[in-house]
Amino acid sequence: MANYADREFVEYLIKQIVNKPDSVEVTRRTDEMGVLLEVKVDPEDMGLLIGRAGSTAKAIRTLARIVGMRNNARVNLRIVEPEGSTHQPTNKDEKTKNVDDVVNDLGM
Repeated sequence: MANYADREFVEYLIKQIVNKPDSVEVTRRTDEMGVLLEVKVDPEDMGLLIGRAGSTAKAIRTLARIVGMRNNARVNLRIVEPEGSTHQPTNKDEKTKNVDDVVNDLGM
């Protein structure tokens, strides 16, 4: 695999964040849309990689784009959700419950 500054930078950065750096995989693909970096980490490290409200992932994406701009490339970052993940996508159509609703559901 050829060495690319964007892939190496993202891999280094993520390895410094997670608890299991040996399980970090960053693959690089190029197409008409630009460069796509796909990141796979240990399922236990997903929370560290994404951060509270996605702030860590957003910062990594921003840094990857900056490295790409320096190399005249459009870089996008995709975090691959591990198999067996229990993450449930949020449904914005669901009704948000208040404390009274929860207490009533519990039968108290």
